[in-house]
Amino acid sequence: MPPKKAVKEEKILLGRPGNNLKSGIVGLANVGKSTFFQALTKSNLGNPANYPYATIEPEEARVIVPSPRFEWLCEQYKPASKVPANITVFDIAGLTKGASTGEGLGNAFLSHIRAVDAIYQVVRCFDDAEIIHVEGDVNPVRDLEIILDELRLKDIEFAKKFLEGVEKLAKRGGQSLEVKAAKEEVAIVEKIIAWLEDGKRVAKGSWGTKEVEVINQMFLLTAKPCIYLVNLSERDFIRKKNKHLLAIKEWIDENSPGDVIIPLSVSFEERLTEFETEEEVEEECKKVGAVSILPKIITTMRSALNLISFFTSGPDEVREWTIRKGTKAPQAAGVIHTDLMNTFILAQVTKFEDLKELGDETAVKAKGKLLQKGKEYVVEDGDIIYFRAGAGKN
Repeated sequence: MPPKKAVKEEKILLGRPGNNLKSGIVGLANVGKSTFFQALTKSNLGNPANYPYATIEPEEARVIVPSPRFEWLCEQYKPASKVPANITVFDIAGLTKGASTGEGLGNAFLSHIRAVDAIYQVVRCFDDAEIIHVEGDVNPVRDLEIILDELRLKDIEFAKKFLEGVEKLAKRGGQSLEVKAAKEEVAIVEKIIAWLEDGKRVAKGSWGTKEVEVINQMFLLTAKPCIYLVNLSERDFIRKKNKHLLAIKEWIDENSPGDVIIPLSVSFEERLTEFETEEEVEEECKKVGAVSILPKIITTMRSALNLISFFTSGPDEVREWTIRKGTKAPQAAGVIHTDLMNTFILAQVTKFEDLKELGDETAVKAKGKLLQKGKEYVVEDGDIIYFRAGAGKN
């Protein structure tokens, strides 16, 4: 008999379930966060300034997800309505050393980070005498250490408060299921605290099912996915060189292994927003020999949040829907309308690649590529789906 195929065990996801997840822009003061937010969201805050705490309340915007598949479907169907996918981004005020103990309005800012599901961490690598650095000079590794320490120390505080509540239950005595569960949770929280006190991010631990359930109750700051955005001068970005890049990579490899590092130039991205047409932007990019990195930044965050797309398409509307990876067909239908989930019958699925290759739905059906899927079908990224449901909802 041939050997059995090894079953790949999927890592249990930290964080909130769902498809409406949010990302926040985090970093020390004056590293380019608000200017980056404006370039990313094509918005005008009116508040980026050369002093700490220019942003106090977090600003929010939705950003369209770049999608060649969506554009192709729109070109194919020429629909009356086009609805792209988007992600929600918050601009969160700059942290300072001591934020975990309330320095620089730190408690308010850390609570804003707690409310998002993933983090863009902006790290300053440009010198500019006119833009004050709150720590006195440009030293990105030191800045990375400060942010990690502040988030970690706050997580220890959160975890210890959570532990107090669980210990009260565990000390009631007896052998009830509630008390047994509380005792198990005490051990888990103590393990998490020890991990944090050892200088590590919770996101980088290997946690079991029960441990993830406990972590997700605490909304820990270091449990969130993090994408590191290294803010370079325009000159360094174009020539793809900077004296700090190697040290940053070494620090992240040691302290946050596997996390994505994306060099960008916020000043370059800001300058591109000043052009009125896409043609002018393309001409400028060709002239300087660099392109905007914003599309990659958006799609990388979506991937970090474990989000994927399925499409509904036709002459009336082409729409890209966002779901969490691993979502089954009825729950995907529920993103459109709860009635579709509750009365789900089947999903008619066309793979995007098949439609693009064969040209139209008739050819897809003729080739036997139109798939009929039931309640256990796990939706795949890029599926084009027509849901059949009862009660007259389609």
